[in-house]
Parts: sequence; structure tokens; C-alpha cells
Amino acid sequence: MNNRKAILFSAPSGSGKTTIIREILKRFDCFEFSISATSRKAREGEQDGVDYYFLSPEVFEQRVQKGDFLEWEEVYAGTRYGTLKSEIDRIWDNGHVIIFDVDVNGGMNIKKYFGPDALALFVMPPSIEVLEMRLRNRGTESEDSIVKRLARSEAELKMADRFDVTIINDQLDRAVDETQKVINNYLLR
Repeated sequence: MNNRKAILFSAPSGSGKTTIIREILKRFDCFEFSISATSRKAREGEQDGVDYYFLSPEVFEQRVQKGDFLEWEEVYAGTRYGTLKSEIDRIWDNGHVIIFDVDVNGGMNIKKYFGPDALALFVMPPSIEVLEMRLRNRGTESEDSIVKRLARSEAELKMADRFDVTIINDQLDRAVDETQKVINNYLLR
């Protein structure tokens, strides 16, 4: 197997991509999760270097200027997320396949960078109503944040056809099993 491969998961916030990724990581020992950088503050329970690399807005900008990012985006006003090139090197140096958990624009940028060496998966919620319910049930978002995320989600859902495969996450076990089958086929190429 060519281990210089990458699998990227993109979806609107609340679609369940992170939950699917956690399950997939349990099923494959050759994968390693790419930790994104962000300029936002850590939420309760999040750890630097585990959940994200938490950078101040100033340090994030300095790293952008130095060319340290494969891709980055200001997802919400004043809040940037991105993929550090050093993460790719770190994971491939470990002999692993990279797993990305990125927003939709980041996913398209990463797919463009890696081309056929990346499998781009789009995780689709069963409906916008279910998406809203999931965001509200998290209990981590303000009403204003939920409204912004839903507006962004509607635009992101229209981009699903730009990805290699769409996984509908209407039932978690089935979505994880379908994802595993798609990944197995990709790894055997």
C-alpha cells in the first residue's frame, strides 16, 4: 500500500464527520489524524496539540506569511483554521495515512493539492433540520453562532458533488460501515 495517501472528511458543522472519523480511526491502525491549527480559543476540555494547535491570531498570521500552511481559511470573522505542512510531514514520517477533518472549502483545497493521492469524503446530514437539532444539542454554541453555522451549511451542502464520495449520516453505524468500505477500496488502489 502506498502510505503517502490522504483521506479527507468534510461536512457542514454538526453533520457527524468527527464522530465517524473517531470510529474509523479505531478500525484502521495505519491512519493518523491531522491536527488542524486555529486562531480561536480552546473550548472546555480541548487540549493544544490534541484537538487543535491553538495559535493566537498574531502567530497564526505570522505562520501564514512564512508559508507554513498547506491551506487555511477565515471560516468565521476573526477565526481562522488551517492545515500546517509540518503535520503532513510528521504523519508521513510515521508511515501513516493522513486523516483530515476539515471544513468544505479546506477539503476542496486539500483535494486539489493531493489530487488522486487523496480520497475526499463529504458527510451529509439527513436534512438541514437534523443538522440544526445536532448543533443545538451540542450545547456549545450561542444562538448567533448556530444561525451563522446554518447559513454556511446551506451553501456547503451544495458543494457535495465536488467530492469523491458522499456519505449520508442518517444512522451512525451504517454511515461508519459504508465509510469503511469506501476507504478499503481506496487503499487497495
